[in-house]
Amino acid sequence: MRRMTSACLLSVAVLIASNSPLMAEGDWETNPASEAALRRGLDWLAYNQGPEGNWGSNDMGLVALGALAFLADGHSPGRGRYGENVERTLNYLIRNAKPSGLLNIADTRRDMYNHGLATFVLGQAHGMTNDPQISKVLDRSLKLICDIQSNDGGWDYIARRTGSGHDLSLVVMQAKALRSAVDSGLEVRREVIQRAIDSVRRKYKAKNGSKDPNNPRTQEGPGQFTYDGNRGTTAMAAAGVVCLQEFGQYDDWRIPKNMELITQQIRGLSKPKLNDRRVAFDAYTLYYVGQALYQRGGKDWEECYPILRDHLVRSQSRQNGDRKEDGYWRDPRYVTNGNPCRLFGTSVACFILAIPNRYLPILQEGKIESIRQRVGGEQGAGAE
Repeated sequence: MRRMTSACLLSVAVLIASNSPLMAEGDWETNPASEAALRRGLDWLAYNQGPEGNWGSNDMGLVALGALAFLADGHSPGRGRYGENVERTLNYLIRNAKPSGLLNIADTRRDMYNHGLATFVLGQAHGMTNDPQISKVLDRSLKLICDIQSNDGGWDYIARRTGSGHDLSLVVMQAKALRSAVDSGLEVRREVIQRAIDSVRRKYKAKNGSKDPNNPRTQEGPGQFTYDGNRGTTAMAAAGVVCLQEFGQYDDWRIPKNMELITQQIRGLSKPKLNDRRVAFDAYTLYYVGQALYQRGGKDWEECYPILRDHLVRSQSRQNGDRKEDGYWRDPRYVTNGNPCRLFGTSVACFILAIPNRYLPILQEGKIESIRQRVGGEQGAGAE
């Protein structure tokens, strides 16, 4: 597989997964209802995509998530039931990539949101296809992420290098993009990854108020990852878990503390109110909650994924016979109407429902020990 030669990425051997999926482990992962819901969701995405491949959105990150939904179900460019839809979307991303490598044509304040999401998806597509067109764009987009990393390991909203990053939501976007490079057979310089990991750990706050990673009180009692060191949300709890697990920090003491919060919220969905079809999580939160659950695995995955899966089945829009209205999920955080709003919710829901099929490179590998060995665990008081 091609290796990148930029200053950001090193030509070294890594453990690369086979593109053969590891099928669902049983009906506790998938069942006829979830498979039907996934098919309806993908049908909605295909029917409402449009000739440009972007569902009427100029947010390249959201458009990329549309491709991710198809890829997660095993459809690659030009192949499979939705092969043409995947190809149309990836061509849109490639066509609109800037010479600098930036994957954003919307407002500059959305630079690194769109860029991180789109780069992650292109990395997964490259790992599944080894397409040289994707590879060329991916090379520049990954180099940009490394080149503009802030001194503290974070990133700004705008594609520029600053003294300090903004918040955890930006770190997790770029962390997933960098891990996607590894899944495609590329390895990121140790210092880039380590700075990102350090940035994530600084966003953890104990309920007793302590935030200093070197203070023993920070490990006492409950706590969670926060947006900016203060504001804790379910989305950021899941995002912090995803970041650490992406780079092999499996034994970090912060992970079980945040998983406790996440699984508690999921278990609360097991007794739905009669005729309540609302989606409990906004698409952004759901995107990370589903991945944190899968990456953690074990009892958390086995007990909570069926609850989350069944909730998504219940909350899907059903308008039989109307292909424009049947099968989407609406992101409850957005009040605007139209396809871009539904694109986000539907793409993420389909991705979560397709996780048990394990087609994506990032879902096939499990714990890549080469990452852990290269980066190492947390130094000093932070590790268990």
